[in-house]
Amino acid sequence: MSPINRQIVLASRPKGEVTPANFRLVEAPLAALAEGQVRVRNHFLSLDPYMRGRMNESKSYAASQPLDEVMIGGTVGEVVESKNANFAVGDKVVGMGGWQEFQTVDATQRGVLNKVDTTHIPLSAYLGSVGMPGVTAWYGLMKIINVKAGETVVVSAASGAVGSVVGQLAKARGARAVGLAGGADKCRYVVEELGFDACIDYKQHPDVKSLSAALKAECPNGIDGYFENVGGMILDAVLLRANAFSRIAMCGMISGYNGQPIPMAAPQLILVNRMKVEGFIVSEHMDVWPEALKELGTMVATGKLKFRESIAEGIAAAPEAFIGLLKGRNFGKQLVKLI
Repeated sequence: MSPINRQIVLASRPKGEVTPANFRLVEAPLAALAEGQVRVRNHFLSLDPYMRGRMNESKSYAASQPLDEVMIGGTVGEVVESKNANFAVGDKVVGMGGWQEFQTVDATQRGVLNKVDTTHIPLSAYLGSVGMPGVTAWYGLMKIINVKAGETVVVSAASGAVGSVVGQLAKARGARAVGLAGGADKCRYVVEELGFDACIDYKQHPDVKSLSAALKAECPNGIDGYFENVGGMILDAVLLRANAFSRIAMCGMISGYNGQPIPMAAPQLILVNRMKVEGFIVSEHMDVWPEALKELGTMVATGKLKFRESIAEGIAAAPEAFIGLLKGRNFGKQLVKLI
């Protein structure tokens, strides 16, 4: 009998919030490998907020996730079969294997699979701090905010896979790092474990005035750089505290991923403060990945970059874990362990 590959496919497009009914677990037999192909047993699957946007059938920076096909997603795993001279059984690799237990790829295509070294860096970290989320943080902070020693950087979703790296990199460059996170436990972790100077629990602030006052208290010299992951009221509060010539790296707008509009209360502040606001997609900046990954990998290997993971067990748990991620239930990087 052929080995079976269990997969999660997109069964329907969400109308508002994502539900388990939008997904379907299917089983498919694994075919024999052709020349040049490699089979990978995925060990971990990455769950990321960008996947919510792909589920919609609307204009975006990337094509929509097709119905009845394996959900998109980053994976790390081990080569279990190879008909490609560049990959041997036992190699640890990172790729975009999707929500499935096995992936079969034409490894003659450059970049579709990349070998990784797990001697000093855990395999799962290549989906987090030493992967796409880490490079996202690095690019937004270094290339858009262009942080300098003595400046104040604020980051929303500060305990998450991207935000946690932003603050630690800012501190490493001599800046003041102030986070925004949901709940006392997350805020305590951001300050005590990650080393941020402060973290504001946005759940304790029901309106822009209250949140802006909290930002004023923690950012007495104003805000020079803001790494945006959320949007909505948080962005409005930050704009009220932003300095002249401040910079905003627009990474994500999770407050609007279910399709609702995200109005801005006072966009004129962008003009008044001569602010730079730039959106970016990290996959469009592959030229910086080697530099970023070298720094991030060194920091993780030497214990200077800390991270936390939320791990769901088994492919069938992926939909509920993804829904939890969108609701902020995860703590750190959300992964699904597949083996």
